[in-house]
Amino acid sequence: MKKLILSAMLASSAAALPMPAMAATEIEFWHAFTGRLGELVAEQVETFNNSQDDYVVVASHKGNYSETLNAGIAAFRAGEQPDILMVFEVGTATMMGAKGAVKPVYEVMAEAGADFDPDAYIGAVKGYYTTTDGEMLSLPFNSSTPVLWVNKDALKEAGIDPDVDLSTWEKVGDVLDKLKAAGHECPLTTAWQSWIHLENLSAYHNVPFATKDNGFAGLDTELTFNSPLQVKHIQTMGDWAKDGKFVYKGRRNEGGADFRSGGCALFTESSAGYAGIKSEAEFDFAVRPLPYWSAAEGAPQNTIIGGASLWVMEGQDPAEYEAVAAFLNFLSSTDIQAKWHQDTGYLPITKAAGEKTRADGFYDANPGTDIAVIQMTANEPTANSKGLRLGSFDQIRGIIDEELEGVWSGDKDAQAALDSAVERGNVLLRRFQQANN
Repeated sequence: MKKLILSAMLASSAAALPMPAMAATEIEFWHAFTGRLGELVAEQVETFNNSQDDYVVVASHKGNYSETLNAGIAAFRAGEQPDILMVFEVGTATMMGAKGAVKPVYEVMAEAGADFDPDAYIGAVKGYYTTTDGEMLSLPFNSSTPVLWVNKDALKEAGIDPDVDLSTWEKVGDVLDKLKAAGHECPLTTAWQSWIHLENLSAYHNVPFATKDNGFAGLDTELTFNSPLQVKHIQTMGDWAKDGKFVYKGRRNEGGADFRSGGCALFTESSAGYAGIKSEAEFDFAVRPLPYWSAAEGAPQNTIIGGASLWVMEGQDPAEYEAVAAFLNFLSSTDIQAKWHQDTGYLPITKAAGEKTRADGFYDANPGTDIAVIQMTANEPTANSKGLRLGSFDQIRGIIDEELEGVWSGDKDAQAALDSAVERGNVLLRRFQQANN
């Protein structure tokens, strides 16, 4: 839908007719950010709007990731879709299957004559949102990867060297033992348990999460995250939960508040936790790479991205698509991307933004903030570590969450829980395959 913001200029002569000025094309952008990230998105939009007079972006928060995706689908069905919709990475296959609902970014840029080079984006990010031919379907926006956040003061209080080696899960287990012995009530917690402890665990150890290259090679994929490596990890965490060394806080990021307040010593979370931790934590903190199991052959490989991309919706007119292209180019520009990366902890989605950040001395002044980039780019991604492209994956994550909660509570062992999650999730994959063939 196109809305015109008209500003009338009246000539100084009373007899002159009203002369309309150039109209600014307004576009709608729906996103899922609140808090500090919401403020930073609003700042980006304001900067773009103030940088030129041709376009106006109106940004609206539509709830969490799942709620924003559902709002966009409902709006399209009602013919009231926004121009740009933020969709979290697990919604990629759903959006690809939404025939007639989306307009690929590469088409939007080509039709607008925009200077757009998909090779400018870092490979680990670009590959997730492109076709097998390298055509970009949606624009990477907030791309993150999981890391280990450390409350260094909590370690000191427990008599542990704050710079202790936490590179492997075996070493993390030793530190959790010491924290528990010292009386710490929350040695370890996590956010986004499926994303970190199954999806990224699998990629980091180069084992498949699903067949068919984790869904990239076909809709007839099946889940396989119940192999020995995944079972070992989840069972270990279940044992830690039983002993009070791992404290489960919730399915999303409920543990973030506990870590930022100093209540938890170690926290597996997104690299984008940096924005909130930096602004709220009143203790000395550090960021470390995500741990791996030292006995696993080929580990560490590379972690995969989380976050979201921006999808352009069908049903708009050419002027709006021109405005969308201008806004997406703005978001990808080196200075804007470098600032976004430095403010949030999200990955710099372009190579130039990462190079600028390093040249600016940001990584030297903020040790550890380059870990996410290094972790993602240290090795060439394999079929097991490129990412996931699975239909109905938001619902499958709900199944995984439910089964993992059974392990944390002691009601199930890891093998039974993961076997059940695979079986239940495969039912949804078959339904998605049938609906999209």
